Amino acid sequence: MRVALYWAPRSDDPLHRLGSQWLGRDAERGVLLGQPEMNGFNLWELTSDARRYGLHATLKAPFHLQRSFPEFVEAVDDVARSLKPFELPALQVSELDGFLALTQKQPSAALQHLAETCVSALDAFRPELTDDEIARRKPDGLGQRDREYLMRWGYPYVFESWRFHVTLSCRLSGDETVLVKPHAERHFQDALAARPVQDICIFSQDGPAEPFRLVHRAGFEAG
Repeated sequence: MRVALYWAPRSDDPLHRLGSQWLGRDAERGVLLGQPEMNGFNLWELTSDARRYGLHATLKAPFHLQRSFPEFVEAVDDVARSLKPFELPALQVSELDGFLALTQKQPSAALQHLAETCVSALDAFRPELTDDEIARRKPDGLGQRDREYLMRWGYPYVFESWRFHVTLSCRLSGDETVLVKPHAERHFQDALAARPVQDICIFSQDGPAEPFRLVHRAGFEAG
């Protein structure tokens, strides 16, 4: 089993419906969905990796648990109760390192604090990386700071290296991005407004070939 801490829109949020349709899977209900038609492109293939992880923004990247799952849930609930709801800024469809993703239009100190808290406050549940896990992250291609983060926190893109993003595609060529991005902008146009962040989501994966499922929402103090 692997677990991860994600932000994910609630089921009554239009972003949950539209994002799940775009990826072709609802990670909260665990069901496959029909995708919007996109002439000239196979959206099922373009979203294969993102679909496996589910609609989300990473707060603490997937890791194997070295303690029990009930203990982990209890600890996440405790962390969530120490936080207060805040507003996630309006979103936009962006090209991010070759991927399409939803990103925030404005920075948010509260959002940054949430991600940093998830990384540091719950790290006792993460075992040390194996040599194979380190190798898969290709540390030679990372800067010194991100290599240090990888070794200390199990993931290189944390703290000031972290960027809020909801992945919408695999890596695209420049020509593909030009053609696919307008489809994504039209599809998500009614779900990009600012919204409250009121909880942390635990996603779990039962085995290497299995998709991630949303299995628990840990509500904030007044969320």
